[in-house]
Amino acid sequence: MSSPTPFKAATLHDVARVAGVSLITASRALGNPSLVSEKTIARVQQAVRETGYIPNLLAGGLKSRRSKTVAALVPAISVQQFLPTVEALTEALAAQGYQLILGQSGYDYAREEDLLNTLIARQPDGIVVTGLVHSPKARERLGQLRIPVVETWDLSERPVDMVVGFSHTKVGAAIAGFFLTHGWSRVGIATGNDHRAALRRDGFVAAMGRDVPTAMVPAPSSLALGRRALAELLAQDPTLQAVYCSSDAMAQGVIVEAQARGLRVPEDLAVCGFGDADFAQHMHPSLTTVHIDGARIGQLAAQMITQRCRGEAIEQPIVDVGFWIAERESTGGPGHTRPA
Repeated sequence: MSSPTPFKAATLHDVARVAGVSLITASRALGNPSLVSEKTIARVQQAVRETGYIPNLLAGGLKSRRSKTVAALVPAISVQQFLPTVEALTEALAAQGYQLILGQSGYDYAREEDLLNTLIARQPDGIVVTGLVHSPKARERLGQLRIPVVETWDLSERPVDMVVGFSHTKVGAAIAGFFLTHGWSRVGIATGNDHRAALRRDGFVAAMGRDVPTAMVPAPSSLALGRRALAELLAQDPTLQAVYCSSDAMAQGVIVEAQARGLRVPEDLAVCGFGDADFAQHMHPSLTTVHIDGARIGQLAAQMITQRCRGEAIEQPIVDVGFWIAERESTGGPGHTRPA
């Protein structure tokens, strides 16, 4: 009885032959698609499907000193406000032949440092971090890597390398100003205990000119924690007119708890969130919130990484994408949005 013929994996030569292109063109279509036409990319990708070819990224990385991967850290994958950034980052990198490796730090700086070390060991071509890197040791190590690093969802005049985000302190101040223009003086804050939420609270309090009742919950916040936060706030001040929440999930919980207590939103209690999650405008009442262009943050971060990987200089390493308040029914708005 004859032994079975051993399986022979398809090679890039097979892909080039089936696609009817040269070996170098097939390589470029898979590894650096910006150098070839869309028609050629489609032919090569079809040949990949027909042959079952699986690129050897390790071998390619050894030759080019590129792993064709980018590592990204997010505090929690479940937090809706970060999803547009992750999706846009993934798509923009894939268009340039890069794959995204995602890590979850859990709002823990010590864990963030350990996770960074693990990802660095995989030799990514770039790193994207949600928020700023606070650990001096981690900042030093990232600075020594000689690979592009983009901090996101925050701003700093001294980033590790590059940063794309906005000022959380200004967000808090803008919400306070929005409340004051409506004449609300008896206000409270339902907030997570993470660093960026704390910055927004600081901005809010500074703009109000005094401290305000605050209910703080563990990050990431949730509907259940929002309900708990409103209960704490009403215990501090039963006459509250408005509540700012550090996330839309928290605001959703505040509205649910208010309705369970027989309070009307916004007639008895106005509510404002943060992040403009996809459910915010479909709630009843629709939720006033702070809109952040998370997709643009992801696109710009990918652009910065891939430009630097091509050896191109970055003209603007610090990018402020800004924000605006989406005024809807939960604060008495007409249900449409407007710039802040």
